[in-house]
Amino acid sequence: MKDFFRSSRMTYSRSVRFLSALFLFLVLPLQMSAATVAETLKTADDTAVSRGEFIRSAVTVLGIPLKAEGTLPYKRPVAKTLLPYVRAANDLSALTTFGKDLAPARSITRGEAVELLVALQKLSPSGVELRFSDASSDSALGKAVQVAVERNWIAPIRRGLFGVDRVLTGREARLLLRKATGDTTLEQGTGELKIPSVIVRVKMKEKVGLPKDDVLRAVWQLLNEKYLYTDKIDASDAGYRAVESLVQSLKDPYTVFLRPQPAQEFQNQINSEISGIGAQVEYHDNALTVVSPITGSPAEKAGVRGGDRILEVDGKTLAGLTLVEAVNKIRGPKGTTVTLRILRDGSEFDLKVERDTIKVPEIHISWQGSVAVVKLTQFGQTTDRELRSLMLDVQKQDPKGIILDVRNNPGGLLHAAEIVVSNFLPVGSGVANIVSKDEEYLEVTTDGPTINETVPMVMLVNKGSASASEIVAGALQDAGRAVILGETTFGKGTVQQVLEFSDGSNLKLTIAEWLTPKRRKINGIGITPDVAVAPSEGRDEQLLRAIDLLRYK
Repeated sequence: MKDFFRSSRMTYSRSVRFLSALFLFLVLPLQMSAATVAETLKTADDTAVSRGEFIRSAVTVLGIPLKAEGTLPYKRPVAKTLLPYVRAANDLSALTTFGKDLAPARSITRGEAVELLVALQKLSPSGVELRFSDASSDSALGKAVQVAVERNWIAPIRRGLFGVDRVLTGREARLLLRKATGDTTLEQGTGELKIPSVIVRVKMKEKVGLPKDDVLRAVWQLLNEKYLYTDKIDASDAGYRAVESLVQSLKDPYTVFLRPQPAQEFQNQINSEISGIGAQVEYHDNALTVVSPITGSPAEKAGVRGGDRILEVDGKTLAGLTLVEAVNKIRGPKGTTVTLRILRDGSEFDLKVERDTIKVPEIHISWQGSVAVVKLTQFGQTTDRELRSLMLDVQKQDPKGIILDVRNNPGGLLHAAEIVVSNFLPVGSGVANIVSKDEEYLEVTTDGPTINETVPMVMLVNKGSASASEIVAGALQDAGRAVILGETTFGKGTVQQVLEFSDGSNLKLTIAEWLTPKRRKINGIGITPDVAVAPSEGRDEQLLRAIDLLRYK
């Protein structure tokens, strides 16, 4: 299951790390030395750079006059040490890439960084149009990417994909700033990114030694020096297995280490592209459990249901396997068939499912008379970027009611959940209380509603509604904005953050728990519907009941 987590460009740390001293001069030389860039940007090589720190560094190295006074369009206050730099950048209209919430503590992405640098220097593309799937050429972001690639500031991560949403490390940021200021003293090919590096900001309080470090080192040395079958020694596999064992010792089904290939598949899922049978799964009570089949997927067509437990794949037990290992057993080439041994309501039986490549349609809007039915299949980047504009179109058609359908929606990005809630509640409304090891805060909406508050609303949920789906249901239920109808939801109330390493592997790490705005606990409990309606074969009784409720509002 794609758990509710903050993507690599988000962070739960609300602290902002800046240099304490302000520069006392207003104008700097346009071209700075590599040493000056290094002094300006203090972030460690393998740590993500915050938006605030990059803004400060960019303004400084480009010699832009600081602004001691001036208003900013942000509701949240900006740290005093950062204010002159933010005002300077805002004065040049260079902060539009960050939207309405500057969020200076968040990690800056490659796309945001180049758009900021291009806007500060007022540059435009000059060469043949370059096309990237993640940056439209007619957008401000796309034009900034074009400039950055033309001028060899930063390379695309692969052909046709720039990597606008990938966060920027200290090493990458320094190189980018040097090139953006015309400094060519640092040549490429200097061994960058050889060592796996975390690219999401991680605040380390102290160095922590590896458990049994002396034993691990001794065993590895003995294997290399004494083991007879040296051809069986695979250092990469051994390293990954050691990390996997370390993570598995936590016995947390949501904290998972992903090797590069599974990690890429996971990122594809966030981008609404998955492969396999099309079922979201998690370990639940020590069994691989289907959270929900993807709408229209081979799994759904074959009869797989939320709550099914998969015991065997092609006659081989999944007992003792990790989540990644079990999922890999189910996956396979498109067009091949896999046989799943299913446990449902105390009975075991086999289901054959033909594998396929699945494109997840995140948003589907239909109409039942004058009632708009908004179906969300996951909370990914499509929902994050496109839902509000689609809902504005819905409001223009003067709906008599809204049905928000998140049945079998396993969750996704917190920001996407906040975007969904913002369509129906006033600015500043509570979305969820985030409780981490070090802090607690209330996530709130930052945009006004797109749907008139007088339009009645029903939200459909079931056992496959999890994580971000429960965030939205809890927020709307607490606010009294929507009638929640269906079944008690899955009960996924923990928060995961994805840490990406330079070798392509990922660590999905549980870092917090979330509660509803009224501090109701969800983990292991779920959201109880206001109106309980069981699913039925054939007719969609839950949808029909929702339409009836709106009809009599």
